[in-house]
Amino acid sequence: MIENYSVLMSVYKKEKPEFLKESIDSILNQTRKTDDFCLVCDGPLTEGLYKIVDDYTTRYPDIFHVIYLEKNLGLGKALNIGIGECRNSVIARMDSDDIAFAERCERQLNLIQKGYDVISGTVIEFEGDTANQISQRKLPENDAQIRKFAKKRNPFNHPCVMYKKEAVEAAGGYLHCLWFEDYYLWVRMIMNGAKCYNIQSPILYMRAGEDLYQRRGGTDYLKAMVSFKWKLREMGFYSWIDFLYSMGGHFIVCIMPNSLRSKVYKRFLRK
Repeated sequence: MIENYSVLMSVYKKEKPEFLKESIDSILNQTRKTDDFCLVCDGPLTEGLYKIVDDYTTRYPDIFHVIYLEKNLGLGKALNIGIGECRNSVIARMDSDDIAFAERCERQLNLIQKGYDVISGTVIEFEGDTANQISQRKLPENDAQIRKFAKKRNPFNHPCVMYKKEAVEAAGGYLHCLWFEDYYLWVRMIMNGAKCYNIQSPILYMRAGEDLYQRRGGTDYLKAMVSFKWKLREMGFYSWIDFLYSMGGHFIVCIMPNSLRSKVYKRFLRK
C-alpha cells in the first residue's frame, strides 16, 4: 500500500500571492493529506510571494521544504530539480494559481494503487472566481484511448497530474522543448510503457483567460509546435500521416486571430 505522496509546485515572480495561497490551501485541505510539499522558487520572487512562502514553511515545518533557485530556469528545469527533492515515490503536480478539489489526490492515489503510472483528470477552466466557469477540458479515459489521442493532442491536463517518480525518471524527466515540455514527457513515458488513466469528472479548477489562448498562437508558437511534432516523427511516435494530420488542424488554429481562436478552443476543443 502506498502510504504517502509528495506535492510538487513551482512558483515564479509573476504569480499573485493570493493565488499562491489559494492553491496551497487547496492541497492542505485534501481528504488524503500529504507529508511532503516541495516548493521550487524559480528565481527571485516578490516580497508578497516570499511572505506567503515563509508563512507556510513556519506553520508546517515538517511538510514544507523550499528550493530557492538563484535565477529563473523555466518550468521544466524547475520541476526536474523538484522531482529529485521529493521524498516519496508518488508525486502530485500542482500549479501555483489553480485550486484542487478536496478529493483530488485521494482519487488519484486509489488509481496509482491499481498500477497506473500517470493519472490526470478533467479540469474546469474559470476566470476570477470558481463560480465563473468558462469550459471543461475532459480527456480520453483509458490507456488505449489516451495513447491514440496523444497522436493528435496533449493527452493529460498537466496542472493536475499525479505520477510515479520512477516512471518519470525512467523516461528522462522533463526535457527542453519550448511550450511542450509536459507533452514531450508524456510521449516518452507512453513509449516507455507507462500505464495511463484520466479521471472523467473534474478534480481541479484551472485559471484561464484570453491570454491562455493568445499563447497558443503566433509565429513563435507555430515554429515551436512544428519543431516538436517533427521531433515526435523522428522518435517514431508519429508516422508521416500522423504528423501531417496533426499539423493541419494546429496550423489553422495557430494563425487565427486570438478572438476567434479562443472561441474555437471553448466550443470545439473543450466541453
